[in-house]
Amino acid sequence: MHCPFCRHTDSRVIDSRTADDGTAIRRRRQCPECGRRFTTLESASLAVVKRSGASEPFSRQKVLVGVRKACQGRPVTEDQLALLAQRVEETVRSTGSAEIDAHEVGLAVLEPLRELDEVAYLRFASVYRAFDSLEDFEAAITLLRAERDAAGIPARMPSAHPS
Repeated sequence: MHCPFCRHTDSRVIDSRTADDGTAIRRRRQCPECGRRFTTLESASLAVVKRSGASEPFSRQKVLVGVRKACQGRPVTEDQLALLAQRVEETVRSTGSAEIDAHEVGLAVLEPLRELDEVAYLRFASVYRAFDSLEDFEAAITLLRAERDAAGIPARMPSAHPS
């Protein structure tokens, strides 16, 4: 690690701590040449390969933005969204691969979003899976109902909307 002050090619680690929910390591370093201290943040890189073939670093924030749109107007808190994005990141990092297709990130969003809010799940899935017709929605709803029935989860009563 080059010293950011004198550009010396070496530094000594003084202290190491985990950061960002354990996904990174914060290191306090000292340059043996000029004696100044500086901090580095180390994290395992994870690249997302888009459909176009372009590659970009994984961004938990991008997951949040996409899921937040699907949850607009739904009874979902920012804390729940943050936990969902963390869960998605843990899922994609657990593959052990340094690169992952954007499609795989979308798949990692679907299950936790379905558990969080079924309407938001349908919104996200309709865009992600490119629903073209009412039949696509009907098929997704039928599958949700079958999974809910198999799990023994009772159906919710529809909420009344003010006129």
